[in-house]
Amino acid sequence: MSTKAILLFSGGLDSILASRIIADQGIEVTGLTFETPFFSAARAKATALRLGIPHVIMNITQAHLDMLHAPRHGYGKNMNPCIDCHTLMLKIAGQLMEETGANFLFTGEVVGQRPMSQGKQTLIMIAKNAGLSGRLLRPLSAKLLPETEPELTGKVDRNRLLDFQGRGRKRQIELANSLGIASWPSPAGGCLLTDPIFSKRLRDLFAHAPQYRIRDIELLKTGRHLRLRDNIKAIVGRNSSENDLIEGMAEPEDALIRVNDFPGPTVLVPYGGDAETRSLAGRICLRYSDAPRNQEIFVTCLQNGISSSLKSIALPPEASAGMMI
Repeated sequence: MSTKAILLFSGGLDSILASRIIADQGIEVTGLTFETPFFSAARAKATALRLGIPHVIMNITQAHLDMLHAPRHGYGKNMNPCIDCHTLMLKIAGQLMEETGANFLFTGEVVGQRPMSQGKQTLIMIAKNAGLSGRLLRPLSAKLLPETEPELTGKVDRNRLLDFQGRGRKRQIELANSLGIASWPSPAGGCLLTDPIFSKRLRDLFAHAPQYRIRDIELLKTGRHLRLRDNIKAIVGRNSSENDLIEGMAEPEDALIRVNDFPGPTVLVPYGGDAETRSLAGRICLRYSDAPRNQEIFVTCLQNGISSSLKSIALPPEASAGMMI
């Protein structure tokens, strides 16, 4: 009976190397990638397809959000709960391991590569908290960590595992060259929860909209965000691409505001708001447009399929700055 293993697969160099190290020992490897509004599986999907690695993508949005509101080990510099996030992923991967009859899990993690979540003792703790002590292998740093069940039972040859540590990439690149791996995705994108601007917007959303929807999180990724009042905000496109994105995510009850006769942004007021709110949003729209200042200019507001015109004067820059999230 063949040995099977599940790899938490990011699509980056470390997970590619981990896959080869284990697959070259005759073990059937399946890549597993998670996705939420905060991180995508696109890179992993493309890499797995190129390398011919069987690949599973799981959306874990609700479980991740439940964890994100109160992570046991807290946040990193921004809204990134790295230790709890990794623990959650491993727990879910462990369930898939049991369901599919795989023998163990493994990752491309390297001891010391990330200060918060990849210290030696932290890696051991995460495996324990995920209920995977002994069944979670990190091939790139295995010789720096306690032996795991697949090593002790001979499913994996520990002598063919490695002792990488630290943030440098020299040894990984040398190994890739020796294995004939000619290309890999450059580090890019990653988790939005590490981004300070996105994190600030997410905190604001959690504070002001406890009944938020997934669309509200998606809207955080584009435009300028201004808090108009406790439960109302405006999103302002910064260019034509963002205007298109904002319009594409708009729903009938939202207010969409544009300047009539001058180049300018699309402004979205999620869930509409009252007439006073729409008037303020119109002034914000003018503030970021090419319309003359200190003149009354018409803007158009579209809501629930009904178009109406408002005559407004651009909001002063200092006023809009005070609303910025």
